[in-house]
Amino acid sequence: MARREKQAKQMFRHLITRNNPRSPISEQFRTIRTNLQFSAVDGDLRTMLVTSSGPSEGKSSTVANLAVVFAQQEKRVLLIDADLRKPTVHYTFRADNRRGLSSVLVGDFSLLDAVSKTEESTLHVLPSGPIPPNPSELLGSKAMVKLIEEAKEIYDLIIFDTPPVLAVTDAQILANIVDGSLLVVRSKVTDKEAALKAKELLLPAKSKLLGVVLNDKEMPKGHYYYYGH
Repeated sequence: MARREKQAKQMFRHLITRNNPRSPISEQFRTIRTNLQFSAVDGDLRTMLVTSSGPSEGKSSTVANLAVVFAQQEKRVLLIDADLRKPTVHYTFRADNRRGLSSVLVGDFSLLDAVSKTEESTLHVLPSGPIPPNPSELLGSKAMVKLIEEAKEIYDLIIFDTPPVLAVTDAQILANIVDGSLLVVRSKVTDKEAALKAKELLLPAKSKLLGVVLNDKEMPKGHYYYYGH
């Protein structure tokens, strides 16, 4: 229990765009938001996923902060934890994970009954729910397509936090359903070959590869960490 509480506190601190919206890092998240909006200038970006090549690259903190800055634009945002193997969104936003995405996909709850409110009035989160035995099959099901269509009637933007693309096929499956994909890499951590392989796996998908977020890039002369797009 103590370990879970520690993990929850660590994840909550990652919401810098909420806790310190005037910081240089928060400004960089707003820059990423602007770049994403420009990348979709020829089409409406309603659904997107965020993934990485491997673990510990900052994917989940990146997607959480992106959801916050989009909500700060007064967009109705739904953040869905589609990492049905190692979910973190419920820790980050202190949400109840006894029901969530898996519960909706198997028909136990409706979407509106499973979402949780956050401190941002226009941001809702859909936790992963109980971890299922067949994550990939659920994400590629007709029920997922139906859920997305229902969510688009309620929200302006739906963002998925997905597992690392080199670990399992989940991100590739969702990349064929959403409008765009965003890849997170971490300075001095992500292997170049791994990043290129992740890109190769995402490019054939039906969705557009929106770009890459460079995470934890140190800036000289006393700057804090820099998040670039």
